[in-house]
Amino acid sequence: MSLIDEKWEILFEKYHIREEIRRNGRFLITADQIRQVKEPRLMTKFDTRESRPEVFGSRIGILPVTRGSYVLGEFDLYQDFPETIGGVKLAAAKIPDYFETIDVRDIRSEAAAIHVMGIAGILDDFLGEERMAQTVSGRMGSGSFEFQVKGNGDRCANTIQVRNSQVEIDGGFEGKTSFALIEGKNVVHSNFLIRQLYYPYRLWQERIRKNVRPVFMVYSNSIFRLLEYAFSDICDYNSIQLVREKRYSLEDVEISREDLLRVFRQTRPQPEPKVTFIQADSFPKVISLVEHLKEKAMTTGEIAELFGFRPRQSDYYYNACRYLGLAEKKKGEAGVKVHITPAGKRLLQMKYKERQLEYARLILKHPIFHELFEVVLRTGEFPEKPYIKERMRALALCSENLIDRRSSSVRGWLLWIRDLISV
Repeated sequence: MSLIDEKWEILFEKYHIREEIRRNGRFLITADQIRQVKEPRLMTKFDTRESRPEVFGSRIGILPVTRGSYVLGEFDLYQDFPETIGGVKLAAAKIPDYFETIDVRDIRSEAAAIHVMGIAGILDDFLGEERMAQTVSGRMGSGSFEFQVKGNGDRCANTIQVRNSQVEIDGGFEGKTSFALIEGKNVVHSNFLIRQLYYPYRLWQERIRKNVRPVFMVYSNSIFRLLEYAFSDICDYNSIQLVREKRYSLEDVEISREDLLRVFRQTRPQPEPKVTFIQADSFPKVISLVEHLKEKAMTTGEIAELFGFRPRQSDYYYNACRYLGLAEKKKGEAGVKVHITPAGKRLLQMKYKERQLEYARLILKHPIFHELFEVVLRTGEFPEKPYIKERMRALALCSENLIDRRSSSVRGWLLWIRDLISV
């Protein structure tokens, strides 16, 4: 249990929060009450479903309603990202030649990614605008507005009133006909907090006449993933809809079937390493973890906080990196931390295309992946889970009670390799 979990346990017990939510449908808590146990800013930032404290369970969420108060209730606050991105076009973008201070392989922060995105004209292309310029960023008051938010389970919709809550905008870009609000992340998640788009949208929808366009940007693995959203009903928090999605890169992204075929033929399967077999379905999250380990070593607790994981899930993704030889645990003065390996550092120095093919090679050197990818090449069909589990049993990769979940990871990694093909 994390420190945040422990502090929320104290607050739930002290103020009988769960009982109040059952009785009244919500509980209003002030920043001063939260500050009795820990800084409110740290206690109320839950960007994914999984990052919420354990005492919240699967139903309870929290929303700011003023600068000094929050409301807790059984609110449906999160939206899943589309899972399959293989069919989403990967487009090339370019920084003008006269820029000497930008290294496209050293974009470390969300702010830097948003800045480079603007310079490269990525947002112009994505939204069909010309010469969009960043005009807004930072913290500001939300103004006053009211909305409905769907309840979890059998709960009815809830009316929420916001009065000058604090809003943080990563980037606001204005063009001739529209204003784009950017929420940026440099970590791969499975879902996001709708409030990060909705509160800024309500604020600026009231202030300007132009069309306000909420955009989520995820920068990882040298790819800008942009998703534009819209709210079909301005007063309905859950009316969010995906309008369009596109991916961009500033490097050579053209990977052909022949490129993967060459990697497959040049890779000889090696004996399985004596490490825990993978249980990490999202290979993009594995890549994202390697990228963050390049910046600093982390405890599994810090990994959990960064990705919104539960502690056990942090171990799954660390073990996936270890399985590929990209991460290891070391004990130092600050305790045991996860470090990137020299092989991981070398991999991240490669250009995009070379790096993706190296990831594929590291996967395909494991017998189960080499064998199954050969099936894909030979038949043109993708193996389903029953066949994957059959081959995992034959190779004695894990115990029977784990085989179902881990076969999902095998299939997820194979799909990632397949989706590399762009031409």
